[in-house]
Amino acid sequence: MGSKLDNNQAIDMKTLRRLLGFVLPFWPEVLLSTLLGALTIGASISLMSTSAYLISMAALHPSIAAISVAVVGVRFFGISRGVFRYLERLAAHSLTFKVLARLRVWFYQAIEPLAPARLTASRSGDLLNRIISDVETLDNLYVRVLAPPLVAVIVILSMAVFMSSFSPWLGLILAAFLLAIGAGLTALSLGLNHKPGQMLTNERALLRAELVDVVQGLPDLAAFGQAKTWLSKVKAASERLGNVQTRMARLSGIQSGLNSLLVGLGVWVLLMVSIPMVTNGALNGVYLAVIVLGAMASFEAVQNLPQAAQLLEANLQSARRLFEIADSAPAVLEPSTPLARPATANLCVQNLSFAYETGLVLDGISFDLPPGKKMAIVGPSGAGKSTIANLLMRFWEFKQGDILLDGQDIRAYTPVDARRMFSLVSQGTYLFNASLSENLRLARASATPEEIESACQQAKLHDFVNTLPKGYETLVGERGVQFSGGERQRVAIARALLKDAPLFIFDEPTANLDASTERRLVETLQRVVKDKSVLWITHRLVGLEEMDEILVMDSGRIVERGTHAGLLAQQGLYWKLWGLQFF
Repeated sequence: MGSKLDNNQAIDMKTLRRLLGFVLPFWPEVLLSTLLGALTIGASISLMSTSAYLISMAALHPSIAAISVAVVGVRFFGISRGVFRYLERLAAHSLTFKVLARLRVWFYQAIEPLAPARLTASRSGDLLNRIISDVETLDNLYVRVLAPPLVAVIVILSMAVFMSSFSPWLGLILAAFLLAIGAGLTALSLGLNHKPGQMLTNERALLRAELVDVVQGLPDLAAFGQAKTWLSKVKAASERLGNVQTRMARLSGIQSGLNSLLVGLGVWVLLMVSIPMVTNGALNGVYLAVIVLGAMASFEAVQNLPQAAQLLEANLQSARRLFEIADSAPAVLEPSTPLARPATANLCVQNLSFAYETGLVLDGISFDLPPGKKMAIVGPSGAGKSTIANLLMRFWEFKQGDILLDGQDIRAYTPVDARRMFSLVSQGTYLFNASLSENLRLARASATPEEIESACQQAKLHDFVNTLPKGYETLVGERGVQFSGGERQRVAIARALLKDAPLFIFDEPTANLDASTERRLVETLQRVVKDKSVLWITHRLVGLEEMDEILVMDSGRIVERGTHAGLLAQQGLYWKLWGLQFF
């Protein structure tokens, strides 16, 4: 049991050190924030102590000269406390925002190589929660964990020396009570909130993931009458989160009560020790109020530490969730010494086999696609056609067989350089909630309006764009919700044409189009890419008469290959598929 606890603590410290590593580039701002924090509390202590001295001296009716320094001190510390507090908050939050910005950029750079292979198992709502909420949760860590403990150490040492100038006992007593709150109560808070802190982060992430699922699937849930069933899951997750929050609120109340108790007890003990000193003349009575009010003000340095400790485990759990994703090994690895970008799109696939976790998808696939060749891959759904496109685009890693690009193993190039050789039209076209022109410029950021319009004309999209209220500047909505499936598909085709890579991969490019538009678009695409290499992946046998070679796949294997006329003459699987579609 003890070794398990020690291991958990070691993991916590490892996570904390890793988080603090993001702050190292900003260490001057950490020191500045610490200094300003100490000056703020120092000004507060000095204001209370000076005020106490001024009031006590004024009761003795001295000359104005005797209290003039104290009067000036009260004014100075009253003004400086506000100024230092403002500067401290400004520096602390500036530091926090810079660190969180750096953390977000780091996390995006870490997960980018993981897409899509390593992210398919993650729920979109949970991934979104990690990127946004878990990063934002660390706000508390950087604001309350970095500078405040350092400020507390400075204040404790300074007040111990200050109180010791009156009596060593007073210095020891105040330091003991400050440490009781700053260290003892903080350690107690850490222990009590260890498990609830983890549960808080996990339950909050689960609730948000459930909410995203329900919102995204609401039309289907409503259509099948399952909205109430799924909403009950959201309600259950909300209740679990509420129970954890209630538990932490109760612990917070206990911690707050103990905090107030220790502050009051510390002041009472100081009074009990100081009063006899005044009575026997060891301490000037004027300083009695100075000791009490100065001590009360000094507790500000440690009062927030237990509250920060209460949220520490939740912060660390958020960090673990980020590191869990970021530390995943990419499915597609970068070569240690990458080759220069391929000079040609000469593609050769030899004995390629591939399996997902669900089983074998490709088995011994081989074909050649030299520059200018037009090849189609057809077959029933689930035959493995789209998997070939995913492997060519380096979305997934293969272990058996070879894919040669310009005569070299495609894995010898960086994934970015390999992808630059392909213009892809996939089945799942994603449109961002931006203007149509911005979505098209994903293919080529430097594209001119004339080039965009030309690509859309070739994709049979331009006439539709002219009917939009703002033309190419019309917002397409999230996931292109304002466009039909066919219109989104034509946007994807326009993107591919705009990129104009040496090799085009069309993965079901006409799946969402009507028969008339499909025929016209196929003829247009075959015309505009006549000088390019084309890999046409489809289950719709339209326009394949123009293909140089057709591969027919079934259950992950190539079962037939040849031209359109030759395959029909064989009266095999291709002939059967042709008959089902056209007769």
